[in-house]
Amino acid sequence: MIASLGMYDLPALSADNDALWALVRDGLRARGVAAPDALTRGEAAYWQAWQDPALVLGQTCGYPFRARLHGHVTLVGTPDFGVPGCAPGHYRSVYVVRADDSRTRVEDFDGAALAWNEALSQSGWAAPNNDAARRGIAFRPGPQTGAHANSARAVAAGQADIAALDAVTWMLLTAQGLAPAGLRVLDATPPTPGLPYIAGPGADAAATFDAVEGAIAALPAASRARLHLRGIVRIPVADYLAVPNPPAPVHFAQPG
Repeated sequence: MIASLGMYDLPALSADNDALWALVRDGLRARGVAAPDALTRGEAAYWQAWQDPALVLGQTCGYPFRARLHGHVTLVGTPDFGVPGCAPGHYRSVYVVRADDSRTRVEDFDGAALAWNEALSQSGWAAPNNDAARRGIAFRPGPQTGAHANSARAVAAGQADIAALDAVTWMLLTAQGLAPAGLRVLDATPPTPGLPYIAGPGADAAATFDAVEGAIAALPAASRARLHLRGIVRIPVADYLAVPNPPAPVHFAQPG
């Protein structure tokens, strides 16, 4: 058995996520669902966990879900982080640029270097490129950074002009004092379904949803506030699959 909540598991929040998992775990066991004692962390908390048939609960990104995991995992529900301007369970990306950059609109960054974390990231790659196409512009792939915080650092250091960061991650980084200095939020992408909770194939989605819902309600208010966690909602699979997949970075002209 395996459980992972790695997507928003900053070091300063690990105790809060452990408390959340303990409540979920006990709720699952009370419903007759076996669950591991502790969360898996590190690299094993991501693709390895998401593709493990013994996954009891994990959190993935919308792009991996629709591109590779759909049909191989059980969609449990979507946590609601109360992202401003978004319906429950939805989120968006915030565009961050250097504070001293004179450009005032996303359109002014046509052809600009975009720092991006992963090619299968909804918030870091798909959302900004889908939004750019909607605006009639295109970003130039800048450095691949491996993490939203690293993308922000790349912009602050002048290695890229702009980055699109998961709004929840940006809220958490800002609250923990981890957001790089010298940046400002320029704008935001349109909302899309948030990062879903998943389980292995054949899992009892209803029981797992109820266990998570009860755990969030029972979590101490201070932990809920630090995690920005409001609840869990059901978003149809079709809503995830309806989000377009942009071209991969290699399909773009590389910076010279």
